Parts: sequence; structure tokens; C-alpha cells
Amino acid sequence: MRRQWWIAQALTCGVLVGASAVAGTVPAWAEAQGGLPAARSRASSQVPDATALMVAEAAENARKEVRRLTTGHPFAEVRISAWATLQSEDPDAVAKWLAPGGGYDYASDRGRSTRSRNRAFIERVIRTHPKSYSPEVRAAAEEALRGTPDQQAAFVRTGYAETQKRDRARRDAAAQDKQKVAAAEREFVRQLAERGLGEHVRTAAQWALRPGATDDDIAEFYGYGWMSGAALDLEGYRSRIADAETRRHDKLTRLIRVAVAAEEAVKGAADTAKARAEAEQAWRDVAEHADTAHKAWLAEQAAAETQAENWRVIAERAKNSTANTWKNIAEPAETNREAWAKELADAAESTAFWQKMFDRAKEGEIRVKG
Repeated sequence: MRRQWWIAQALTCGVLVGASAVAGTVPAWAEAQGGLPAARSRASSQVPDATALMVAEAAENARKEVRRLTTGHPFAEVRISAWATLQSEDPDAVAKWLAPGGGYDYASDRGRSTRSRNRAFIERVIRTHPKSYSPEVRAAAEEALRGTPDQQAAFVRTGYAETQKRDRARRDAAAQDKQKVAAAEREFVRQLAERGLGEHVRTAAQWALRPGATDDDIAEFYGYGWMSGAALDLEGYRSRIADAETRRHDKLTRLIRVAVAAEEAVKGAADTAKARAEAEQAWRDVAEHADTAHKAWLAEQAAAETQAENWRVIAERAKNSTANTWKNIAEPAETNREAWAKELADAAESTAFWQKMFDRAKEGEIRVKG
């Protein structure tokens, strides 16, 4: 079995997690087509100022989510599609892109194609294999990235393994670079195999400790395996939250549309009590959805905070360590810390947004009671 088995396995696993669409029956007046009102002025002429503000806030945050994906999504297809959506003159472009079966789903499906996975693998190799430790791998990966799809497929299929062998042979031939792994360093890998943050980091550590593994396998874990696993874990996190958040925004758009229409219907209703009850329930549905999203983001915030702190400790340990095995970890560990710190900041912002949507919806629920 090839040494990079665990990386190849990770590439074939789906990491995107779906979320359900709005379910249930709504009154006939709520079935009208259309997305969230595109402009505050149009909404203001139809609904109370507080609701117009909520509509504008929801639309702006949905657009902000699309903007975040232009740089934060692992798939190039999603990043490009998100950017094109932001440039569209269609006022409903963002809502259409976020909707199930829309631009996000289409781009995500394309991103899971073999060609895209090959390119993503090569880009990850370049990010996680230092030239100082894996010069042959890096040079071949950079060349493949500039090459044709067939050349990229060849690198993934055989080139990666072949250049790994040449790098190992170079390290074996250079006595001064031969790395002896201390018991403490092996024990640290064992701890990561059992309790490491992230499934792929644990898998990489377990591979380095598999039966028959040598000190070279431990050294390679420190050299690139650890960072490769960490990169996959970060990509998996980003893909999962992007998939979930696009569904949440789409559902929010439709629930607010229902609630706004229900509140407007109260004005001319023959049965005012029934209309108020329907409007109250509509705003309650918005509040429940926002509360669920808020709780989900609290959990994501905690996860990102744990990862950011974990990589801060690792970066600090790498900087202070005199062991050769740690010398390649310091810089990528700091990069990981910065990446997770950014995820933490984004999670905190999303948590605050959904709390605001919950508060606005509760205000609407109180308002329609009369």
C-alpha cells in the first residue's frame, strides 16, 4: 500500500453536508413566486420599518456569505461562480445562487469532478510540502499545476509516489539530514493518533504508526503528513459550513417572504384573528430557524476557537524546539493558526447575525399580535 494512501482516501470522501429545505404547508397567499425584496425602498413601502430593516439585513448578509465564498471555499469552481454572482445585474442573483439546485450546488458538483479533485490535490501538496524537506515533490507538483489535465492526473496517479521515493532517497543519502526520532516525538504522534483535532490529522498520525512503520515514517509525518492532514481538515470544515449556511440563507429568505406577506394580509383580512394568528406563526417560524442557526454557529465558533488555540500552541512549541523533526512545522503551524483565527472571526460574525435575525423575528411576532 502506498505511503500516501490516507491522503488519497480523503480525497474520495464526500465532506459536504446538506441541510433541509423549508417543509410544510403555508397559506395560499404565501405561494407567490419571488425572492427577498431586493431594495430597501421597495420593502419600506409595503411593510413596517423594522421589517424593512430585517429584509435589508438578511439580503446583505446573504451577499456577504457569497462574497466570503469567493476566497474561502476549497473548490475553485465555487469561488469563480460566487464572484460571477456578485457581478450580476440581476437583483435576485444571490437568492437564485443560494437556492437548492442553484449556482452553488452546480458549482459544488463540478468541484467534485475528477479533474477538479486532481487540481485540488496538487494545490494542497504545494501548500503542505516544504521545498526544504520535499524538493522533488514540490517541483513536480508545481510543474503539474501548470500542465494539462492529463499531466495533473498522471502526477496524482503515479508522480506523487515516485517523487516521494526520490525525496526519501535524497534524505537517506545525506547523513547530516538523517533524522532520528526521539521517544518523546513518537509519543506525541501517538497522542495525535488518538486525540488529535481533526479526522485527517488523526488518520495521518495512525498511518505513521502503522505496523512496520519506521522512524522515517514519523519524520515524514512531521515533514508533510501532519500539514496535509490539517489542510484536509480545514477544507472539510469550510466545505461543510458553506453548504449548511447556503441552505440556511435560502430558507431564511423564503420564511421572511412568507412572514412579510402574512403581516400585510392582516390589514385587509375579513377574519382578523385568523390572519393575525397566521402572521404570528410565520414570524415564529423565522425565529425558530434563526435560533437553530444561532446554536449551530455557537458550536462552530467553539470548534474554530479550539483549533486556533491548538495551532497557536503547536507553532510556539515548534519555534522553541531544537529537534530536527519540528523545524518544518513552525511556519505552516502559524499559517494554520491564522486560518483558524479567521474562521473564528467569521463564526462570531455569523453567530451575531443569526441572533439579530432571531430578535427581529420575535419583534415581528409581538407586533402582529396587535
